[in-house]
Amino acid sequence: MTTPTTAGMVPASALRVSHADREPVVERLQQAYAEGRLDKAELDLRLHLAMTARTRADLDAVLYDLTEPQQPRTQTDPTAEQRLLAALAHFLGIFTLFAGPLVMMCTRARRTPYVRQHIASALNFQLTLLIVTIVTFGVGGIAYAVAWIVAGVAALLALAGTPFRYPFTLRIVR
Repeated sequence: MTTPTTAGMVPASALRVSHADREPVVERLQQAYAEGRLDKAELDLRLHLAMTARTRADLDAVLYDLTEPQQPRTQTDPTAEQRLLAALAHFLGIFTLFAGPLVMMCTRARRTPYVRQHIASALNFQLTLLIVTIVTFGVGGIAYAVAWIVAGVAALLALAGTPFRYPFTLRIVR
């Protein structure tokens, strides 16, 4: 006697989650902390629970009192101005190191998530290069030659409206 397969009968809440599923939950928890909805101890506890969650139900439990009514989000392409600002963040990193992206973070980051993502990415990349240079007593400065190329590629991709993530970068600013 064969048993029927249960592959199609598994509820969505029982499905296992991946690291990619956990990332939005971690970002939402950090946002709730920044908004003052969570204190530090509760943030730490919920981050631990999110990172050790095995199923969708475990992740949903971490956010149970932080969810807001979902409104349909229309995914729009970034405007020309947004693409230009994002490319400028990467381009400024070539000449001003971390100062240009830092100024943009302070002045332009609230415009749209697309622009903020690119500014934060450029700033994190430049700060990572600075830390490597300091830790290696200047030897890491050689990496700046490669960094110019990578920042140029990132600027071009930002102009095209494509998300970009620098390789081997510390995510200091989110």
